[in-house]
Amino acid sequence: MENQEGKRITIVGTGYVGLVTGACFAEMGIPVTCVDKRPEIVQMLCDGKIPIHEPGLEPMVLNNYAEGRLRFTTSLPEAMAESNVYFIAVGTPQGEDGSADLQHVLAVAREIGQNLSGYVVVVNKSTVPVMTADKVRAAIQEELDKRGADFKFDVVSNPEFLKEGAAVVDFMKPDRIVIGVDDQQGQAAEIMRRLYAPFNRNHERTIFMGVRDAEMTKYAANAMLATKISFINEIAGICDALDVDVENVRRGIGSDSRIGYSFIYPGAGYGGSCFPKDVKALLRTAEDCEVDPVVLRGVEVRNQAQKKILFRKITAKYGNDLSGLVFAVWGLAFKPETDDMREATSMVLLHQLIGAGAKVLAYDPVAMDVARKIFPKDWLDHGHLVLVDHQYDAIKGADALILVTEWKCFRSPDLHLLKREMRQKAVFDGRNQYDPKEIKEAGFEYSGIGRR
Repeated sequence: MENQEGKRITIVGTGYVGLVTGACFAEMGIPVTCVDKRPEIVQMLCDGKIPIHEPGLEPMVLNNYAEGRLRFTTSLPEAMAESNVYFIAVGTPQGEDGSADLQHVLAVAREIGQNLSGYVVVVNKSTVPVMTADKVRAAIQEELDKRGADFKFDVVSNPEFLKEGAAVVDFMKPDRIVIGVDDQQGQAAEIMRRLYAPFNRNHERTIFMGVRDAEMTKYAANAMLATKISFINEIAGICDALDVDVENVRRGIGSDSRIGYSFIYPGAGYGGSCFPKDVKALLRTAEDCEVDPVVLRGVEVRNQAQKKILFRKITAKYGNDLSGLVFAVWGLAFKPETDDMREATSMVLLHQLIGAGAKVLAYDPVAMDVARKIFPKDWLDHGHLVLVDHQYDAIKGADALILVTEWKCFRSPDLHLLKREMRQKAVFDGRNQYDPKEIKEAGFEYSGIGRR
C-alpha cells in the first residue's frame, strides 16, 4: 500500500471520530495528518491540549505527535499533497427536518476534487445516510470536470462504531470493521484491507460489503441499540404501574442468549451525539422512501417521554410548584466517561426543575466546564443553578438527590452524610443504580425507574 511507503493518510475533522481515528492509526505506526479548518483547534492540539474528554486519548495523541506520526493542519491541500487516503470525519448535524446535514461532508468532497492530482481513496467515516457516497463521488467529479482533469478515485464507506467513553478501546479492539466498496477485489478494497491489517492480528474482523450496505449498517446498528433502550424503558413504565420490579424482569429476559443483557438497563432516556440524531435521520430516510417507520417512531416517542420521567416522579411527590425546594443533581453528561452533554437528560430535567421554581445544585466529574458554557447565564447569575466543586457539596440543604448519570463515583454514596446534610430524605434514581432496600433502610424515600 502506498501510504506504507512514505505516504501519510489524511483525516478531515478532529472531533470524537476524527481525532480518535487519527490517533489510533498513528499508534499502529501509520503516519497521519489531521485537518481542521478551525485554527484555534489545530493550535490547541499542537500545544498538547485535547479539546474533548475521552479516556486514553490524550497520552496517545501526545506521544504520536511527539514521535512525528501525528500532525495537525488547517490546510487540506497541504495534507493531500502527501497522502493517498482521505478520511472524511466531519460533523453531520441534524437538519430542521430531522435529516442529516451533509454540507460539511460535501464541502470536503468539493475541496478534494479541486486539489486532486492522482488516484486516491476517499473514505466516508462520518455517520451519513444511504447514498451519501454517491453524492460525495458526484461532488468530486464535478470539481474535476470544472478543471478538465481526469483522475481516478474511489469512494468507500467505513462507518465508525465507537462508544463515547470507550472510543479508543473500541477502535484498537473492534468488534467488527465494516468496509463498503464498489469492488471487493479492487484497488480500494486492497488499500483498506492493508490499512486495517494491524487491527486484525488475532482474528479477521473486517466485513466487506457494498457501499450502500455499509451506510445502512451504521444507522441500523444505532437504531437497534436505541430500540432496546426504549423497549426496556417502556417495560419499566408498565412495571411501575403494576408494582413489578423491573430489575427482576431485566435479569429474567437478559439471561436469554437471543436477547442478552446489553442495552436493557432502564433509565431516564438516551442522549449523546449519535442515537437521537441517527434515529431521526433514519426516520426521515424511511419517510422519504415512503416506508412507514412505525417501530422507529415509537423508539423516538418513548425516549422523549423518558427524559421527562424524573420530573413527573418529582412533581408527583412535591406538586407542580417547586418554589423554595432545592434539588441535588448528580451527573450532567449524557453518559459516564465523557463531558458530552448533547441531548443529555440533564438538559431536559434542569429546564423543568428551574422552570417550576426549584433551585438546583449540580455536579459532574468532567462536564462542569461544558455545563457553564451551555446553561443559561442568568441561571448561574441568579443562583437558580449552582455548579458545585464536589459531589457532596450538591446535597447540602437539598430536598432530594437526583441521580442522572451513572458515574462510578456515585455508586456507593455516603448515606450517613446524605442523611445529615439533606433537608428532606428522598432519592430519585434515574439509572437504577441503587438498591431500593438499602436506601429505604437508611431512612430515605426511594424512586427508581420501574423499581420497588
